[in-house]
Amino acid sequence: MFIQIEFQSDVPIYEQVTRQIIEGIARGEMKPGDTLPSVRSLAADLGVNMHTVNKSYHELEAKGIITIRPKSGAIISSAEERALSPEQLRQIEKNLKPVVAEGMVLGATAEQIEHMMKKVFADLQIPAEGV
Repeated sequence: MFIQIEFQSDVPIYEQVTRQIIEGIARGEMKPGDTLPSVRSLAADLGVNMHTVNKSYHELEAKGIITIRPKSGAIISSAEERALSPEQLRQIEKNLKPVVAEGMVLGATAEQIEHMMKKVFADLQIPAEGV
């Protein structure tokens, strides 16, 4: 797993970690049942405070993306364990709304925004084996 922190970014470090773990799972770089590095280990590798990584892991757990098990660590949940609920779907829509609104204000058409969403989705797809 490769996580790159941008210390000058306006995005909080814990959120950068959270987003990059989610993207890694979406790309298939990490699979259900895989164990994430320990909080201490990842914090040392990234050069950040352990509380920062801990906050990220707890956010991932609250979203149902990982399960934190004492003495086993943070484990990526299976698709069955993280089935998309109507509330989660509403939250995704809520998170997308300001981005789409900004695009509209800047002049993007619905077709352009739809194209961008399809491109982002395709970029995160697991590559086909043998291709």
